Amino acid sequence: MLGEVVPAVEVGHRGLAGDRLWAVRDADGKFGSGKSTRRFRRMPGLFQFRAYASEPVPVVELPDGRRFPADDAIGHRAVSAALGRTVTLAREAAVPHHDEGPVSLLTTASMRALTRLAGGERGAAEIDPLRFRANLLIDLPGSGFAEDNWPGRRLRVGTEVVLRIVRPLTRCVMIDMAQEGAGERKDLLKALAEHHETTFGVFATVEQQGRVAAGDRCSWV
Repeated sequence: MLGEVVPAVEVGHRGLAGDRLWAVRDADGKFGSGKSTRRFRRMPGLFQFRAYASEPVPVVELPDGRRFPADDAIGHRAVSAALGRTVTLAREAAVPHHDEGPVSLLTTASMRALTRLAGGERGAAEIDPLRFRANLLIDLPGSGFAEDNWPGRRLRVGTEVVLRIVRPLTRCVMIDMAQEGAGERKDLLKALAEHHETTFGVFATVEQQGRVAAGDRCSWV
């Protein structure tokens, strides 16, 4: 579903509180996605829905504006009807819902680098960073894939959280899909495949838990 931009959030060893904790699951036990793999099933239409962090469970918004708690069976039937298949909303069990790791990071420098690779003259604003569903977007000067040199390093975000960068994130067709105000594209994944080994951004594990907020400074530890 569409992601949510939050002003502040707690970060634990699993990642940002509530992030990808629930997922759409079909009758075969596969999770809804923009791609089909051993764990995921492509389910067109998921970007019609929006989810909001809430306690004790997130809130899901239907395309017609109706909202319901993620554990509401009536809401499950409404989502099933909209998708044209029987699904439920399931809380994470033993296997994490994350694609690759707990926390994903992206920089504005990399956004500018990808803009250049994907055609350049249309401008950075043409590529919405929300397409990449990163947990943290770090404002960084320049135009280059700065994160390529980060694996193995420890990054402090704000005054409390410390992350250890693991490796680059492998991207898939979802980054070209239309979502909210960002129209469909067919050039971003191709550009990354041709020029950057189909990776964009990095993921990290959490070494020190705490709270992060928009505007926090980052520094190497």
